[in-house]
Formats: sequence, structure tokens, C-alpha cells
Amino acid sequence: MGFNLKKILRALLFSTSDPLSIKDIQAVVSRYHNELELAKKAAKNAAESEDAADNPQSPDDPDAAEQTEIEDIMSQVPTLLTATQIREAMEEIAGELEESGDVCRLLQSASGFKLAISKDYADWVRLLRDDPRPQRLTRAALETLAIIAYRQPVTRAEIEAIRGVNADGAIARLTEKELVFISGRADLPGRPVQFSTTSKFLDFVGVSSIEELPVSDVLSPGQISEWIRRASSPEEITDKDVGLPENGAEHAEKQMSLDYSAEQPAEQPPSPGQPERADETL
Repeated sequence: MGFNLKKILRALLFSTSDPLSIKDIQAVVSRYHNELELAKKAAKNAAESEDAADNPQSPDDPDAAEQTEIEDIMSQVPTLLTATQIREAMEEIAGELEESGDVCRLLQSASGFKLAISKDYADWVRLLRDDPRPQRLTRAALETLAIIAYRQPVTRAEIEAIRGVNADGAIARLTEKELVFISGRADLPGRPVQFSTTSKFLDFVGVSSIEELPVSDVLSPGQISEWIRRASSPEEITDKDVGLPENGAEHAEKQMSLDYSAEQPAEQPPSPGQPERADETL
């Protein structure tokens, strides 16, 4: 049997439910050559142990034929598969599975490659296992997850400053689903905890690293940081900010004082023969 990399990779993928990394595949190739090398040495030692004078080696000698076969196999299988060769072969397998409409799909994540049931047949597998329907994340949870993914590590206060609402429920749900975790504490007063995404999050969105997330073109990181700073420490609004003169408050207070004085009745002088004060009346 000749060496066919794609068929070997398919066999390895079908043999395990765990993600298969490039290092795992390279380790298999190394062990394959080590075993063949040991078999070659064993066949050679068996041939040398016989007395060449009493048992001359013929072309039909099984030990010699086995050694020759092992050498042929070793010459076909490369001693080292590069990461590029493995990735290209995996991409071809993924394309073939999708093009043929196979029930399986090849997924790549941070942990490696693995086969999964196509979403077209997911309900049948769920019914076989008697599993409940998968629950979708709420809008609040998705917004919180996006903030953590792009701003990690991020504190609860920063999340709430961006969303403008309490984030306790969303964070608890994401933590329960193992999409985020507490990654440390911020160097701020009170040492608040910080949240980051997990490797399960990478599988959830279908990327192998955070760097592969789409670039946000809405706000730059600098603009978001300034937004959080203003939301956390709101500045006092002055008259100038709302379009009033800078001394508008003083002017308004003086105007109110003048208006109050104008509304008070003027003090009348006492009539002739009338006491000036009420306490002088007899």
C-alpha cells in the first residue's frame, strides 16, 4: 500500500473524537518510522544470526524479503511532515467533504482538527442521544461576549460602562457555558476581577486564535478606552457646554434677585398723627 497522506489523515480523524493537532500527526509519523526501523534491525539480526556457511541466503529467503519490503515502505513515507503539508491536506479534505455533501465536516480550532456532524443532520443525532435542543445565547450575552473578546482582559465595570446596563446575568451565563473565565485582577482600586475568553470560545466562533477575529471598524480601541474613562468618571457639565454664557449662573441669580425686589411693595411713610410703630399705640 502506497503512502497517501489524505487517507491516513482521514483514518486518524475517524479514530478519535478529540481534536487532532499538527504535533499529534507529526508524532504519529515519527513513531511509524521508529517501529519500521526496529523491525528492520530485527530482520537484519535474524538474518545475521544464521550460519552463512550452512544456510546460504537465497533470493527467496523470507528474512531478506521482509527487510527489503520494510526498506521500500520507509522510502515512501517521509520522515517528517511539515505543518504546511498537513494544513494543505486538511484543507483538501474539508473541501471534498463539503463538495460531496458528506454527513461530516472538518472543523479547525485552536486545539486542532476534528470531524463533526454536519448541521443538516444534527437534529437526527440529537434525537438518537435524547439530548435537549441547544439554547442560543441571548442578545445581552452576545454583546457581553463580544466586549470581552475584543477588550480582554476586561473588568465588570468596563463592560457595564460600554453596554450601559448591569452585566451580572450575562457574565454568569457565559461563565457557566465555559466561554469566559476570571483571568486575573486589574491594577485598580479594589483590585476588581478581569474576564477573558476560553479555548472553548475559539471553538464556538470557529477560529484558532484571537487574532483571527474580524477587525472592528466601528470604534478603535483608543476611542473605546476614552468612552470607558468618561463613563467611569463623568465630567461636570458647564454653562458653556450647553450653549450658555460662562457667567450664566451668576447672571441668572442676579436677575432673580432683581425680580424679587421689584415684586415687593414700597414702604409708605406714616400719616400725620399716626404712630410710626405699632408698639407706640396707647
